[in-house]
Amino acid sequence: MSGAVSGEGERYEEFEPPAALKPFVRVIWTYADPDPAPVVQRIAPDGCPELIFDIGSPYEEQDEDGAWRIQPAAIFAGQMTRPLALRPVGPTELVAIRFEPDGARDWLGRSLDSATDRRLDMTDRLAGFTAPAGDPAGQAEAFVRWLDARRSRSDWRIDPVVRDEIGLAATDQPSPARSPADRRALQRRFADRVGVSPRMLRSIFRFRRVFDHAAHPGRPGAESWLGAGLEAGYFDQPQMARDFRRFLGCTATEWAREQQALARAIASQTYKPDTDHPA
Repeated sequence: MSGAVSGEGERYEEFEPPAALKPFVRVIWTYADPDPAPVVQRIAPDGCPELIFDIGSPYEEQDEDGAWRIQPAAIFAGQMTRPLALRPVGPTELVAIRFEPDGARDWLGRSLDSATDRRLDMTDRLAGFTAPAGDPAGQAEAFVRWLDARRSRSDWRIDPVVRDEIGLAATDQPSPARSPADRRALQRRFADRVGVSPRMLRSIFRFRRVFDHAAHPGRPGAESWLGAGLEAGYFDQPQMARDFRRFLGCTATEWAREQQALARAIASQTYKPDTDHPA
């Protein structure tokens, strides 16, 4: 187990993937809240697609038309370029696989840009899968076993050019010089294997670093959101504010005041600089 958060009945835990899945999977995580507040939770992009299986009540998701609709019990959440609004409707418990940014292509079996800003119904693909309620380690183990069985029957691969570019983006390093033709080729490979452009992925990673630094109040300059933003790579407060509106639909202060349950657990636990996972 690599991380755990609990309180007021909530439980959030992360588990490392086995070696065979590490090139493709960043972490397996579980979450439960037996009595969630029926309030909107803002989920920001994080650069990683996810496969999510609900053991408890599925969440409601707000569509672009403003209507609330119950999510399927099993979904593939592609890359996000805008905020996702969720609302619990009952006791929640779930287990999820957070893929590497380019790790889901061969499992999904189609271009990742077809899933960008979408939650795809995976009920049929997970037919017969079960995970034990109330047992985080057992849930993670069951999902790992299920996914690894599919990997072992297929030829999953990683594109080294795409993976190298992701590593540079995660560590805020410049990309190598490329010809216009090579840049266009990289854009196509990113659309296929990641679902967003290299530039968009860099923007998402920079935004997530704000939460890394905000979660370390002892760091110099991190006593405020502005300090956290400057450490994350923003030039000034207006630039960071634009990304908060873009990726969360609110200001940093509003998010900090309103953050709830799953949104809080994900933002505070998963993207700290001292984890073993880049970005």
